[in-house]
Amino acid sequence: MSNELPCDPSTQSNWQKVASESVDFDWTVDFDQQTISGSATHTLRVKENGVTEVIFDTSALTITGACVDGQPGHYTWGQCHKVMGKPLHVCFPSPRNAGDEVSVQVFYSTTKDGIAMQWLDKQQTRGKTDPAMFSQCQPIYARSMAPLQDTSSVKITYTAKVASVLPALLSAIRISPPLDGPPHDGKEIGKDVVTYTYKQPVPIPTYLIAIAVGNFTYCEFPKYDDKKWSTGIWAEPETMDDAYQEFYEDIPKFLATAETMFPPYRFGVYDLLVLPPSFPYGGMENPCLTFLTPTLIVGDRSLVDVAVHELTHSWTGNGVTQANMTHFWLNEGWTVYMERVLLQTLHTPADRGLAFYIGYKGLQDALEDFIDIPRYQRLVIDFDYGEDPDLAYSEVPYEKGSNFLLHLETVLGGLDAFLPYVYDYVDTFMGQSITTEMWKDHLFVYWGKHGSAAQVQALQNVDWQGWLYGEGLTLPVDMRAQYDTSLADDAICLAKQWDALRSEPVSKLPFKSDDLKDYSANQKMVFLDALQTYKALPETHITHLGTLYALSASLNAELRWRFYMAALLDPTSSAARTYASPAVNWVVGKDGNEVVQGRMKFCRPTFVAVQKVDCKLAVDTYEDNKTYFHPIAQKLIEEDLGISSGAKRAAGHK
Repeated sequence: MSNELPCDPSTQSNWQKVASESVDFDWTVDFDQQTISGSATHTLRVKENGVTEVIFDTSALTITGACVDGQPGHYTWGQCHKVMGKPLHVCFPSPRNAGDEVSVQVFYSTTKDGIAMQWLDKQQTRGKTDPAMFSQCQPIYARSMAPLQDTSSVKITYTAKVASVLPALLSAIRISPPLDGPPHDGKEIGKDVVTYTYKQPVPIPTYLIAIAVGNFTYCEFPKYDDKKWSTGIWAEPETMDDAYQEFYEDIPKFLATAETMFPPYRFGVYDLLVLPPSFPYGGMENPCLTFLTPTLIVGDRSLVDVAVHELTHSWTGNGVTQANMTHFWLNEGWTVYMERVLLQTLHTPADRGLAFYIGYKGLQDALEDFIDIPRYQRLVIDFDYGEDPDLAYSEVPYEKGSNFLLHLETVLGGLDAFLPYVYDYVDTFMGQSITTEMWKDHLFVYWGKHGSAAQVQALQNVDWQGWLYGEGLTLPVDMRAQYDTSLADDAICLAKQWDALRSEPVSKLPFKSDDLKDYSANQKMVFLDALQTYKALPETHITHLGTLYALSASLNAELRWRFYMAALLDPTSSAARTYASPAVNWVVGKDGNEVVQGRMKFCRPTFVAVQKVDCKLAVDTYEDNKTYFHPIAQKLIEEDLGISSGAKRAAGHK
């Protein structure tokens, strides 16, 4: 089994010759200029003889100087690439040999063109008293926040000193000011500069470097048994009470349960941060500090599974990491699979089956979206050099990957037989970056040693080509027969009844407002997803459905979005014409609630659906409100709408 990693097609760095082992950041956050400035000091390890330079990835950075081993250094620029950015070459004063340690400090500032960071004015926050900023570095945007070897083949530890007039949070352990002290070290928030220090002692890929700065407060969750780790939540003061109630019971319980299936949690702290609504994903698994969208706070804890997904990444993704974006499914497919195992363990097999059932609808949509780009339907995508990995971002690695693992679980004898292998897999590769080939080699080694002849034969009979490299709208094995659908059946039946009665006058419909009374939010999602498998309902029925079940004004974004998708299903229908404007106004926060739906799972497909009904409405509404969306979301929405060049994409899991 070879542990040599291949080239990463998304980096211009020379990480295979000399690699960062740790980085020390010294930053000043300037809200007036909307910049982070300071330095990044790399401790590098040379991997081969005769290395004369280190090459860092950068994007939209202003470089002002460099030092090598404490002495002024010489640097040059390579050619700028529209996806990968501009490589920064820092020369060594003399050639270095394998095993040598080199210190390289780069002085720089970010710019307003940096795609990783969004700067919010105070009106874009919940409290509307102070500005805020936050980063999103996955997949390859850390290079716009610092000069780095921006590849997940390299893992680094890091420290940071951050001077800011607002509390600064990072994906690391707070050193100072102490958490149990007064907010902002007792200084005036928004006026006085405080220096925050952090340390991340566990090596992580660069896409997990994260920062958020704003008027965020902290509340620790209750201690769980005798666990040494701590958990808690950060949020704006106006959001804290609701955020705490949404997560305080489930997160410590899920983390403790995960430790029964995986090696012990390594990061010491597991905190959540509820960001302003422009955050482009449901969550981001930044170590020590998971970033979350406020759309998860619905009052009934029904969307906590998104936070559980990010928590599970502590092992599958943050611990065992994809070597590069070709192997993204190793992060996401594994995490979805294990997230659903946790749901079954703490709830019932039916809860796991319901999650798979909901996910399958998203997988079907993604595969159909890529019908003209079939290689993006593959689980393992061999990206071309410099190809934008965001082009392929979709549900495919999440749902196709988790269904693949469910298939392996099934053919190898079920969950009880499979879980010891899961532990061994994570334990074997913890702290490493790996490829699909390395994963597969270990799989066969494990079952060859611990399995029966029948189990080894079952592995050999798997359609490896079909699962890993297959294209098309179906899976090599239809896994739906393996789902426990007992929690979905009633919702599916109700949708079928609505379809059957589409020709009946609304006044004669037998449906009642309490039809969904005993449904969980996930069961309501199944109902709305099932409706979309039929021909679009007439406008009268859509309007009645939205009013009767309080869906057209629901504060649960998952339900509101699905209602609009049902209404816009046929872009030529009167229902679509009626609901195009309410749908797009909901996305940009002009529906009376003043909450932008910055999560790309919602905003991107809604803009696309509205564009099919009224192109001018979709484009004009976006252009008038684009600054409310994160730069990553802006980039992808504009390509969806044809405002900029690029391939069509699906919206993705997060």
